[in-house]
Amino acid sequence: METASFPDPPNSPPNVSFALRGPHTNKFLRSISTKEPPLTEAPCTPPHLTTSLSVNLHSYSHSQPSTPRLSFTLSNKLDDLHTTYGCICSVLKKDCEIISVAASGGLVYTGTQGNTIRIWKLPEFTECGQLKTKACMVVALEVLNDIIYAAYSDCKIRVWKRTWEGVIKHRRIATIPKTGSYVRSYFAGKDKMMRHVGPISSLAINLSEDILYSASLDKTVKVWRISDFKCIETIQAHPEPVNAIVVADDGVLYTASDDATVKVWRRNFCSGSRPHSLTVTLPAKYSPVKTLALTLDGGVLYGGCTDGYVHYWLKGWFSGQVQYGGALLGHTHAVMCLASMANYVVSGSADSTSRVWIKEQDGQHTCIAVLQGHIGPIRCVAAFHGQGSEESAEEGCTICTGSLDGVLEVWRVRITSQIRDSSQYSC
Repeated sequence: METASFPDPPNSPPNVSFALRGPHTNKFLRSISTKEPPLTEAPCTPPHLTTSLSVNLHSYSHSQPSTPRLSFTLSNKLDDLHTTYGCICSVLKKDCEIISVAASGGLVYTGTQGNTIRIWKLPEFTECGQLKTKACMVVALEVLNDIIYAAYSDCKIRVWKRTWEGVIKHRRIATIPKTGSYVRSYFAGKDKMMRHVGPISSLAINLSEDILYSASLDKTVKVWRISDFKCIETIQAHPEPVNAIVVADDGVLYTASDDATVKVWRRNFCSGSRPHSLTVTLPAKYSPVKTLALTLDGGVLYGGCTDGYVHYWLKGWFSGQVQYGGALLGHTHAVMCLASMANYVVSGSADSTSRVWIKEQDGQHTCIAVLQGHIGPIRCVAAFHGQGSEESAEEGCTICTGSLDGVLEVWRVRITSQIRDSSQYSC
């Protein structure tokens, strides 16, 4: 195991210190559900900002954490790009805070502070079903191959199977850990090995190896075998709570923590009961990392931090080594969620805005849109091609943002270039 140490690139933010403000409470105004007008053209260059804010290291807190004093302007590359974007739908339900979101197969799933997972049909974005349990607070969602995994605040994961028998149906097929195995482990004195003892914060799936990962505030990552939903390994990942995990197609696991690091793990099948081994530790400029996103090819890893920066690391194609690439500046509060798609990354922040970034061919990133509409911290974000339906061939992308103000907003973003082929820059 080694700790990565690389010289800071030119776009790296300085190492900073924090000053705490006194506690305060946000009161979010309520409004009715609305359907917004069609897309409108909006300027995508935010004004020059100078901010001084407060820091909160816990993602479940309602107070807004802060970043050090910033002063910056965006790249002139925006002059070459023309962005059209707008909110096409804004929905307020009585479930209070929206904490998690996932999209798959023309459907969007949203988890709330309550015990309900709402199902939305695309592209019309109409509610077409609900998944309910006795447990509350759906803190993480993952959907893959018609299987829905939902992590709740009671430290358990519920699993549903989706069927298409004329109408969309969901059948609950498992609860992780299983009640029987948990009871047997309790009497055997191994109950702590079979379940999390703190709230689950994130889920990730490695389908090729039949594995489901769950990260928790108890500082561990558990490895579940999908075929029988048994815990086959517990990774003592960090000395502080683990906030996010993501797994690449090659099986490499990334974990992010309040200890201001991202750790890289590889699985070795010849290592007995603990096959995951730590390969490298990536420092994140002394700021707790709250969320992770990985490009589809696994070449770029993004980490959103409480200092308002989105740090990113680059993976060498031949060496496989991961090194620090820089930081995306713009948010004035903690970055709480990320989503990656094609050459784009979407960030959601406690400053109530989402930003859409494009990764240029030279590796530099440019902010092409600032999505403003929420009045509370943005807790989750999902991005997908076109309008989200399998039949849709329309260029562009759709972005769903869920906030602690209880509002779910849907955005359409289209990008054209004045000097480049527009198809090259469509989400």
